[in-house]
Amino acid sequence: MPERANTCAIAGMSDVWEYYRGELDAVEDQIRQNLDSKVALVNTVCAHILSSGGKRIRPLLLILSARTAGYTGRDDVLLASLIEYIHTATLLHDDVVDHADLRRGRKTANGLWGNQVAILAGDYLYCQAICRIVGFRNQDVNECLSEACRKMAEGELMQLSYKDDTSISEREYLKIVEHKTGSLMAAACRMGAVAADADPAQRDALFAFGQAIGVAFQVADDALDYAAPREVLGKSLGKDLGEGQVTLPLLHLRKHCTDDERARLAEVMAKKHSGNGDLAWVVSLMERYGSIDHAMDTARRIVQAAKVHLDPFEDSLHKRALHVVADYMVSRNH
Repeated sequence: MPERANTCAIAGMSDVWEYYRGELDAVEDQIRQNLDSKVALVNTVCAHILSSGGKRIRPLLLILSARTAGYTGRDDVLLASLIEYIHTATLLHDDVVDHADLRRGRKTANGLWGNQVAILAGDYLYCQAICRIVGFRNQDVNECLSEACRKMAEGELMQLSYKDDTSISEREYLKIVEHKTGSLMAAACRMGAVAADADPAQRDALFAFGQAIGVAFQVADDALDYAAPREVLGKSLGKDLGEGQVTLPLLHLRKHCTDDERARLAEVMAKKHSGNGDLAWVVSLMERYGSIDHAMDTARRIVQAAKVHLDPFEDSLHKRALHVVADYMVSRNH
């Protein structure tokens, strides 16, 4: 696609959404076209979550990365739609694992149709994405996506293995986040570079950028689980605490609170279904010790480091848009 005239400045995400509306609309069309199972229930369940208001960050990253690397074709739109299929499949599976009842403010698929249907619908989306990507006959794309899927599964299993374990290190926590969230964003960026036939150094740079902002995204999300109102997050506040998920704010709090507070914190986590009083107490402690601020500051530092990976690319509207998306990773719920 030829470069359009720079008729607007990319100053914020609203500008990015507006400038790339045509590409994102094309991704939506492609998502609907790909949803062509002969089993009506599959289409119904998948359409429910695919139409639930996702921001399409991963498709956008793929398109922006491709354009930053000089791509002018249209295959990035199809690849972007398939990246969203993979992401949506993980959401369907995650909601079953987490016993979630809300996703983006709507009833989850497992809440409406049951766990079996949700899992199988997720499997269908995985398979549909892989089948269509094979059609590109590009080994680099195949390897990139298969590696991302492997790492995401490992990340989820790593998180489960550390459940309720507040003795894990910050480095171990960040490794989990890198796998379960950073992997697909990294893959989206690298696939954009592959579509552009970029050189290996540029592919690696965009991969590193995507991985870093994916980590920042998850760290910020984990912090906002204790700080953002339900209508902003689209899920219940304190969900991680109730599930025994050990995230950066909790690790920071445990490290800095008193022995008595640490003992009570362990009791709260052991309850599994903490009440509002317990949650309010934990949040008040986090505010006192700066645990939420620490997590958000960490996410911001990661974003700033991520932007350095874009330095080898010439200045362009697409590169500037990637900078804006990176900042959005830690500001989207403020």
